[in-house]
Amino acid sequence: MSPTIAITNEDVLHQIKLSRKFPEVVREIVTRHILKKSLAEAGIEVETQELQQEADKFRLLNQLRNADTTWKWLETHHLSLEDFEEIAYVNRIYTKLAEHLFAERVESYFFEHQLDYAGAVIYEVVLDDEDLAIELFYGIQAGEINFYDVAHQYIKDKELRRVKGYRGIVNRQQLNPEISAAVFAANPPQLLKPIVTSKGVHLILVDEIIQAELDIKLRWKIMLDLFAEWLNKQVEEAILVYQEV
Repeated sequence: MSPTIAITNEDVLHQIKLSRKFPEVVREIVTRHILKKSLAEAGIEVETQELQQEADKFRLLNQLRNADTTWKWLETHHLSLEDFEEIAYVNRIYTKLAEHLFAERVESYFFEHQLDYAGAVIYEVVLDDEDLAIELFYGIQAGEINFYDVAHQYIKDKELRRVKGYRGIVNRQQLNPEISAAVFAANPPQLLKPIVTSKGVHLILVDEIIQAELDIKLRWKIMLDLFAEWLNKQVEEAILVYQEV
């Protein structure tokens, strides 16, 4: 029979340090304190119904479909019901603060950065030989061969070859800066001149440019991105003070 091992709080703290997770844990603690402090300063209150909705959302995301699975999950993670309620509370105040601080800034930010949210439908073939890429480019331009035949012949990846090099809808952040500049300056449908990067020589067909619309999903993304940037700055400053102390 295996001996019983008593684990103390000091053991847990020591293991966190040995696991090199101490900075991560400190950051999470600081984040929680800043959220609560900021909420109090803003005079925002969280209603019981909001907490219940947040708890229900958390259970759904973690597949805690009934009371039994929820209790087992709490036991596994050594959490009490009060701990679970605090998780819901912190999650809720995160979104409430984001709305309070940045909801009114979303539209102006969107219009200032509208190009960053545009999308492009592209097809791409990446070659190793620049001379071959130029030859294929002019061959497509002259109608001697079409782009999809080039994709089928020169793409090595089986799945990508099946879809003729289709990359789907991409945004600026997903592309190399040189490629991004050329793609979003294109007049679709347009085949771009071969572009050389560290990955090879890119032969790209720009099929469509999709202008961004400020729908509900994008509003939330911008608002949460702005809030995350603000919160990260607050946390960095607080941790710096903590380290100095």
